[in-house]
Amino acid sequence: MLAALEEVTRSAARLTAALDTLTDEGTRAPSALAGWTRGHVISHVAQSVGAYRRLLAMARTGIEPAPRTDAETFARAVREGADRPAAELATDLRGRLARLAEDAASMPPERWGSLVTALAGWQHPAWYTLHRCWRELETHHVDLNVGYRTTDWPITYVTWALDDTLTALAARDFPVARVDALDIGRSWNLSPKGPSIAGTGHALLGWLSGRAPASPLTSDRPLPPPPDWPLPPAPCPSPRHRS
Repeated sequence: MLAALEEVTRSAARLTAALDTLTDEGTRAPSALAGWTRGHVISHVAQSVGAYRRLLAMARTGIEPAPRTDAETFARAVREGADRPAAELATDLRGRLARLAEDAASMPPERWGSLVTALAGWQHPAWYTLHRCWRELETHHVDLNVGYRTTDWPITYVTWALDDTLTALAARDFPVARVDALDIGRSWNLSPKGPSIAGTGHALLGWLSGRAPASPLTSDRPLPPPPDWPLPPAPCPSPRHRS
């Protein structure tokens, strides 16, 4: 899990450095997500990191560390935290990320395969929590609308997230026949029906995640609308291929 933790640490450093440039007025400005300020995005990421720490604690001990937060309570915590001063938002998130890194570094190796349950109800191995956090940081860094774009995503992230997303879509018979990421030399066959799509990895992931338009992509037929994202892993991935 060392490689995944290193990626999370690098993503966290980029995001928190961006937060340090924001004023109180800046955190109240609109994000790229409809109806959310930048403060909402930061608060959401902080609450998500807290949820990931809870999953790691459960994997470590096999015991629920506290009553599970439901979706309504989670959303309320995001709203209530969104209007805090910029420095407080940044300090809170940085502290949560540091504690998550400590939790991950101290996890007994044999506990990484333990199944944990996401707030949405689907299960995954504990090690996948780090990948979820990586995705959270990279996606919402773009959503902050502070100049970080899908084209800034590290190629390591793009390669992993494309593979994870397209594997999940293939299991759900998403109506796309083939996807070619031309710059990274990767291809995926998803379904016997639908268009074949090609483009750079960044453009493909930007479209699939709803963070960029489909215009840079080429296709032999009209594109279907991308599904809600992110998707739970299906089938559960192996750490040999995801760490």
